[in-house]
Amino acid sequence: MVHAHPHPTKAEGGTAHELHAHKVGDAPHSHAKEVTSQKVLSIALAITIGFALVEVLAGIYANSLALISDAGHMVTDAAGLMLAVVAQHLSKRPPSAKYSFGFGRAEALAAFVNSMAMIALIVWIVVEALDRFNNPHQVGGQTVTIVAFLGLMINVFVAWMLSRNNQSMNTRAALVHVMGDLLGSVAALIAGVVIQYTGWMQVDPLLSLVVCVLLIRSTISILKESFHFLMKGVPQHIDYLMVGEDLVKIAGVNAVHDLHVWEMTPGFPALIGHIEISSLEQWPITMDLIREMLITKHGIDHVTLQPELSTT
Repeated sequence: MVHAHPHPTKAEGGTAHELHAHKVGDAPHSHAKEVTSQKVLSIALAITIGFALVEVLAGIYANSLALISDAGHMVTDAAGLMLAVVAQHLSKRPPSAKYSFGFGRAEALAAFVNSMAMIALIVWIVVEALDRFNNPHQVGGQTVTIVAFLGLMINVFVAWMLSRNNQSMNTRAALVHVMGDLLGSVAALIAGVVIQYTGWMQVDPLLSLVVCVLLIRSTISILKESFHFLMKGVPQHIDYLMVGEDLVKIAGVNAVHDLHVWEMTPGFPALIGHIEISSLEQWPITMDLIREMLITKHGIDHVTLQPELSTT
């Protein structure tokens, strides 16, 4: 097999470090994910855990579904942010003899788990809210108002921190959780004020359902994105069929088969495949043309192709 970027190794196979090394002419990216948001996630985690406990206790005390749902978001966020921090730490680890691609997929895995947890929480809130429409619960409006306002301020601050470092899928998934908390705090605040001044208890489950509707779209979006990445789907910005057509147009290429395009780590697409050619002597020139086309037209710089002589 001929690689677009050969890795010189020892005759015995070389050490794991040598096998993963990138030399002159190799794709410039690292298999280890460069992370700038781990500190931000850690701060957000500490703040969320601290207020989650306060809001859970207050929600139970006030018997408010809107406040309990917001508290549930906070607890889920704490777990989600914990996963995000762990994933960011793992994604910075270099490739090893056992995990030759590194740990970049830990980020997508955490985002997927976070999204599944959010969907489970949404389902629980919907079921509970529908029950409360038929069986209204007495709610402490003043307690809900005070705690919801504090929660809103905290969520605005955490969302602001995450929004400034939202380049990664994992951080965006965490941001979705926090935005859910922010919406939940707004809903709980409105519910608290309405109950405090009108006594209309049904506003509590009603606003909980509104929050669920607002959350589900963003949650499903992150879930689909992380699932696509984990399943090694073709990157959204790359047209798989067009890549195949462009390869065949290269001088010296007769056909292409067993072609695969995926992302090794988020933002770093890779390509492998078999190329049918007429002459092995022209392969180095053909390979240079292929590499130039793939990087300039499709943004693919990590390429491994096996040349094969055409049988016809």
